Amino acid sequence: METPVSLSQLKKKVYGRFFMAFVVLAGMFFLPAGTLRYWQAWLFLASLFIPMFVVMQWLFHHDPDLLERRMRLREREAEQKTIISVAVVIYLLIFLLPGFDRRWGWSNVPAWVSILADVGLLAGYALFVATLKANRYAARTVAVEEGQQVVSSGPYAHVRHPMYLSTMIIYTLSPLVLGSYWAVLPALSIIALLVARIRNEEKVLLRDLPGYAEYMQKVRYRLIPGVW
Repeated sequence: METPVSLSQLKKKVYGRFFMAFVVLAGMFFLPAGTLRYWQAWLFLASLFIPMFVVMQWLFHHDPDLLERRMRLREREAEQKTIISVAVVIYLLIFLLPGFDRRWGWSNVPAWVSILADVGLLAGYALFVATLKANRYAARTVAVEEGQQVVSSGPYAHVRHPMYLSTMIIYTLSPLVLGSYWAVLPALSIIALLVARIRNEEKVLLRDLPGYAEYMQKVRYRLIPGVW
């Protein structure tokens, strides 16, 4: 059972993590690059943190409980803990390689490719927001809470795990936004991790969430509509 937090405590936690995430990501881009003259990194940071800040403000006013759930990071399922540990290594590669790529000129990604990839990234984030609006139990961790019900509206009418679809879009396009072909290689491995995470999560949902078996019959595809 998670300990309830006040709105002021929640704001302190959220703003603290927001600031630290910006500092850490900026450091992961600019230190390996050895320069601040890295426009793709600035584009990525703006595209990630400006919408994130807007969504944070909306949640503070309309659904702080959902925002509090999004702050929880501790997984309960052993298999999920293993998946997250592997994911951390992959995320480090995704976000560290582009800076070194920028410094040493390993890739030659055209500006239009980075901009087009950024448009796709923003579309992925829009899907993330639509998922939050449809499902106020869309936490970071795999667990079923008291009172939680199956959601079959919005993005959930087309795919069972739209949050993971948005994650896949954002992370696979991030290297191109950052101007690195080499970082695409670890980014693609995110798909395999999402598949493993979904397979385990669906076992938990079938076990603990009433009506999920019927929902699986109604919505066939787990991650990519028409594919899987």
